[in-house]
Amino acid sequence: MNDITNNKEKEDKYNNSKNKFDEKSTTSYQNKIPKDAWITLAILSFIGLIIVYGETMIIPAIPDLVEDFNIPYNTTAWVLTAYLIAGAVATPIVGKLSDIYGKKRILLIVMIIYTAGTSFGIVSNDISTMIIVRTIQGIGMSVFPIAFTIIREKFPENKLSIAEGILTSIFAAGGVIGLSLGATTIEYFGWRSTFISIAPLVLILTLTIMRIIHVKEQEESNNNTVPLRKNIDIKGAIALTTAISSFLISITLLGNSNSVDFNNNNNNTINSSLIILFSVISIISLFIFVLLQRRTHIPLIDINLLKDRILLPTNILLMIIGISMFMIYQTISILIRNPTPSGFGGSAIDAGNVQLPFMLISLIISVLSGFLISKFGNIKPTIIGSIISVIGFSSLFMYHSTEFEIIINLSIIAGGLSLAEVGGFNITLVSVSPKLSGISMGITVLLFLIGMSIGPAIAGIYLEMFQSPIMINENSYSFPSEFSYDMIFFTAALLSFVFLILAILTAKKLYLQR
Repeated sequence: MNDITNNKEKEDKYNNSKNKFDEKSTTSYQNKIPKDAWITLAILSFIGLIIVYGETMIIPAIPDLVEDFNIPYNTTAWVLTAYLIAGAVATPIVGKLSDIYGKKRILLIVMIIYTAGTSFGIVSNDISTMIIVRTIQGIGMSVFPIAFTIIREKFPENKLSIAEGILTSIFAAGGVIGLSLGATTIEYFGWRSTFISIAPLVLILTLTIMRIIHVKEQEESNNNTVPLRKNIDIKGAIALTTAISSFLISITLLGNSNSVDFNNNNNNTINSSLIILFSVISIISLFIFVLLQRRTHIPLIDINLLKDRILLPTNILLMIIGISMFMIYQTISILIRNPTPSGFGGSAIDAGNVQLPFMLISLIISVLSGFLISKFGNIKPTIIGSIISVIGFSSLFMYHSTEFEIIINLSIIAGGLSLAEVGGFNITLVSVSPKLSGISMGITVLLFLIGMSIGPAIAGIYLEMFQSPIMINENSYSFPSEFSYDMIFFTAALLSFVFLILAILTAKKLYLQR
């Protein structure tokens, strides 16, 4: 009897030891990042790199576009804005399409569209053609929600922030290449050559996706018999596009109001009427959009998800970061390249070099912030990043009389924005169930892109409204005044205080939720 008891005890000890070993092995396996995950991340990161490069490569050429197309400064904002609006509207649509028809399939379609838009860039001979090309290109921005959801599938949850940090850093890395390589290309070969530089790379990446990336799709993703209109809120997409575009057109017209001939009351009346008209259209379209989202069973944006007590302040924070970031993008190139005393009289390469440290630091901090978030959580990096951003933007407002001062201040801003941005994206990604991650990330990227599209428009208003004459070769020309730059940097500083408050508010709500 004692032998039986002893054997039973030994067997129990063995089973307990085996269970602990199995549990430890399972945990270790779950913590290990598969090789396939790293390969997928590398490919998706390179795709994002090219997409963002295509966005920023033209920034150093903004003064050239003013001259070549004979357009005012605030109209050049549409070179960035058209790209971003298209990305903003396409993002939730593509996010939902990827949930329905499969992430890989929709990713390939988006890449084909982006290749077509890029290929037509070289034939742009006026601002209208350029805006059309940039709109087609902008659809490429919608690859990011697909990329984030694929990464969530491939990486263990406790290592997810590392992958997100790397993927988010692509915004900065693409900017680095866009500003440096784009500026050099523009200086020696002209701005049209920038489009030629990326078309072959996009084609190669598309073929790489077909052969290498493998994604486990949900069962409902394979249901290809359901008509598109029954699954995608087309009416909502049209209403959202109209609301955003009308709002930005009214801002553009508001900037043009400074250039109106005050001796011609008829022109003044027409301009004012158009501002009012597009403002009303924007408000009505936004109301219709919200109404449609509440009534439809398949909303483009889940209003309930948008109103979430955690997601709402975080999404607004990210939108304001986008506004601040692209106000600076639009402004710095003009400040560096315009003749003195309006600017520093530099070249396209000079404009790229001044912004290059901003992009490099953004790249480094974005990668490191993923590791920091995996160790310290989302809250501390987000708040610290917001505080650093306030310091950087405030310093830029007070000190921007030399290129060195601008470089130092932009570097401070880069560190702050990178921490806040990665923290914000990670909060939105882990605050919802995996089933809703595609829709949630689509909403987040949508608002981020809307913020980016508003930023250049706001900067354009100041640049067009506050100008002063400069004599060049005995001819008088009008350029943005020093006051216009002061107003842009002051507005960015105010916005940085706003997203600091939002970061603190989000932290408080997350703490209470625990």
